[in-house]
Amino acid sequence: MTDFVSKIILGRASVRKFTGEAVPAEKLDAIVRAGFAAPSAVDVRPWAFVVVTERAKLDELAAGLPYAKMLTKAGAAIIVCGLPGKSSFAKLFWQEDCSAAAENILLAAKAEGLGAVWTAVYPDPERIKHLRAVLGIPSDVEPLNVIPIGITEGAYPAAKDKFDKTALHYNSW
Repeated sequence: MTDFVSKIILGRASVRKFTGEAVPAEKLDAIVRAGFAAPSAVDVRPWAFVVVTERAKLDELAAGLPYAKMLTKAGAAIIVCGLPGKSSFAKLFWQEDCSAAAENILLAAKAEGLGAVWTAVYPDPERIKHLRAVLGIPSDVEPLNVIPIGITEGAYPAAKDKFDKTALHYNSW
């Protein structure tokens, strides 16, 4: 693993405190492209992304999402949505595929010098209903999560060392 890749993956942390500054469009574009580059079952790519940069919409999202109150200070958010109706493989694997896309987005945000955090939406019916109402998400699209993104307030938090040798097995359990 190259030094840069290792630094991004092992240095990523969940950021929940932002300055409120806007995120440059070119950085958001690079981050979304990383989401589109994720692997998916049979290359179906059962995802769509909603990028939110309008302050009023970010605040409205925060109002109905109990664990995403940091949206009031985030410069943007990316909502990762699944398209289970895209194919039989999408129906089976949209959650896994969209999770891979979300992880790419989180890593790309770190690589762009920004903070980000995964906030869950799916499978909570009230959170899904709120996103549909605020963003006009159709009923055949499943919002998986909301990823607040922004300029980190203060220093980027130290990443946790999550390596657990007891959970690592070679060749058999």
